[in-house]
Formats: sequence, structure tokens, C-alpha cells
Amino acid sequence: MADILEQGKVTSSINEGIATIEFFHPLSNSLPGKLLAELAETITKMGKDEAVKVIVLKSEGERAFCAGASFDELISINDIETGKVFFSGFANVINACRKCPKLIIGRVQGKAVGGGVGVASAVDYCVATKFAAVKLSELAVGIGPFVVGPAVERKIGTSAMSQLAIDATEWQSAEWAKEKGLYTEVYESAEEMDKAIEVLASKLASSNPEAMRLLKQIFWKGTEHWDDLLKERAAMSGELVLSDFTKNAINKFKNK
Repeated sequence: MADILEQGKVTSSINEGIATIEFFHPLSNSLPGKLLAELAETITKMGKDEAVKVIVLKSEGERAFCAGASFDELISINDIETGKVFFSGFANVINACRKCPKLIIGRVQGKAVGGGVGVASAVDYCVATKFAAVKLSELAVGIGPFVVGPAVERKIGTSAMSQLAIDATEWQSAEWAKEKGLYTEVYESAEEMDKAIEVLASKLASSNPEAMRLLKQIFWKGTEHWDDLLKERAAMSGELVLSDFTKNAINKFKNK
């Protein structure tokens, strides 16, 4: 299991003011703690780099944007502090996106589950392909979408968030996610999506950096307490993951 948790990578590059951050893990781009930490650090670093005007956040592969938490790592959690630290990984990525002074474009080429929906919700402008269905599966494995909840609810509202959280085993289509406001546009193919991202990112790279910074501040007004809020939510999940109910549910889900 240790080998699986050590796999994956986060890469970044800068070209003409556009920073591209890409993450990968062989298990459907799931995010073990090590990758979550790298992702949060990279977002923060790019936010501070004066050469960067706009950020594109994406994952490798075709049909899976992000499978959320690593089940192998979840099963291995045996104390509340370890659980809190793990779930704080998602909190740190969301807060890194929130506090980054640069606008972040999200590129969702495939399915997003749990924490993956949280990441898609934490960017400032998110586009997707028709393959980018969404699901908050946390309740089905004995926990809940507590850490990603504030980001998802901010983006799609309480009603749609509740639907995803309660009907935890059902996928909602990319078009559903667009209707609810998670995606701004849904494309037939990754090629079409990438052309649109290139056009938008180029426009933003030549826009006034200070105007974009102030605009982002306005977009995220009212979330200043999220550093503390998401820590509290991480503690909720960290406690729940220790229960026999949750461990059994995760094992059943993993073995399906």
C-alpha cells in the first residue's frame, strides 16, 4: 500500500503568463495526502510568482478528473490526529485556491468524485467535457462531504449540494453540473475544451493583474473564516473514519 500512496505527481509550467498545474495518480487521479500537500504548495507558489498572470488547473488522462480521497489511505487511518491531518489535505487545497491572488481556470476532462468535486468548486472558472459527471460519494462510505461542502455549496447552492450529498451513489451528468453553476461550459471533446481554455487564458494573461486580484477578492468575500471552518470539518471526517461502520463501508465500496 505504501508504494501506491507514494505514486503520483504534481507538475507545473509557465508560458506567456499562463501557469499550468497538473496532477496525476494511477488510481483515477485520486489524491493521497502527499499529493494534496504538493498541490496546495504549488498553487500557493504560482500565486506568488510575478511571472504568472492566470493559472490553469488540470489532471492527466482522459476520463477521470479526480477520484477524491485515496481509499487505501483512508483505511490505514487509526487515530483522530492522522484522520484530521489527512482530511486537512483537501482543506489546504481548497484554501490555497481561495487565497491565491490569481484567477484559476479549472479543466475537468472526466469524472469528479468527492474531493474532486471540491477541487472543481474551488477554482474561479471551471469548464468540462460531456464526460465530466459528478458524485459526492462520502455518505456511501460512512463519512460525509464535510470538508468540500463549503466550496461545493458556495458554487451550486444548498439544494443541489444536498442532492449530491444525500444521493451519494448516483452520478449527475456534466450538463446537470453546468445547470447548477459548477461548470461554465460543457464541451463535446477535450480538444474543443482546450482551445476555449487557451483563448480565455490568453485574454486573462494580458488583463490588468491588479484588477483581477481585486475581482477575485470580491468573488470570495465572506469566506475569510474558512481556514478555521475547514479545520473543524476535517476533524469531523477524521473522527468518523475511525468507526467500524466507516471502515467496513470503505472496504465494501473498495471491493465492488
